Amino acid sequence: MRRACRLVQIPRPTAYYRSRKKTWNELRIRMRDLAAVRIRYGYRRLHVLLHREGWKVNHKLVWRLYREEGLSIRTKGRKKKISRLRVVLPEAKAPNERWSMDFVSDGLFSSRRFRIFTLVDHFTRESPAIVVDHSIPGSKVVEVLDHLAGLGIKPQVITVDNGPEFSGRALDEWADRNGVKLDFIRPGKPVENAYIESFNGKLREECLNLHWFKTIEEAKEKIESWRVDYNVHRPHSALNDQTPSEFAENFDLSRAVEKAGF
Repeated sequence: MRRACRLVQIPRPTAYYRSRKKTWNELRIRMRDLAAVRIRYGYRRLHVLLHREGWKVNHKLVWRLYREEGLSIRTKGRKKKISRLRVVLPEAKAPNERWSMDFVSDGLFSSRRFRIFTLVDHFTRESPAIVVDHSIPGSKVVEVLDHLAGLGIKPQVITVDNGPEFSGRALDEWADRNGVKLDFIRPGKPVENAYIESFNGKLREECLNLHWFKTIEEAKEKIESWRVDYNVHRPHSALNDQTPSEFAENFDLSRAVEKAGF
């Protein structure tokens, strides 16, 4: 070995060196398991999930292993748009202060279309309900809101677009009867209802695009399961990586402590 090192002109410690670098096999296995279930999660959200499970690793290590394991997801590049003056959305200060609601459309295995009525709380990012059916008129929207009001869940303001289900008499009478203000966005300006548009995008990417629904019952079951998972298990970057239910619970607890004078 001495003669060989002298011949190639390298130090003997270099020839004898053995890497002590960690392989992180257990972490790699866990990352693959999480990525198999959370198909549309990137490395940052996987890092949050790992941190919540007790793994003491930073995001740079997760990024390196994420690339080495080939877990990167494909994303479409966005076209650069002309910069325009942004509309500042009203900021909610407490749960049930301001909601948004909208509709999403999808299809069954038989090509028959169905609609999805979505609701989201601006402050907690929770979804109080998601309704799936072939037809959801304004009267059905009122039934859902009445059911939530019966459970003690009612907003002060609801941001909606100008669709017939929201601009009809049924919802207007319900809002007047319950003291709820309807805040209509300008036609053709979905950015003014950004909270529900963001929620609908997550629903599309993490649920609708991953399933092929054979029946409307199957669609209801899987979409409701996704809603529960979104509220209870999915960390949200805008909530300091808490889940919506955790954020709402901690907010209520902090208010209770504040009222008690501690």
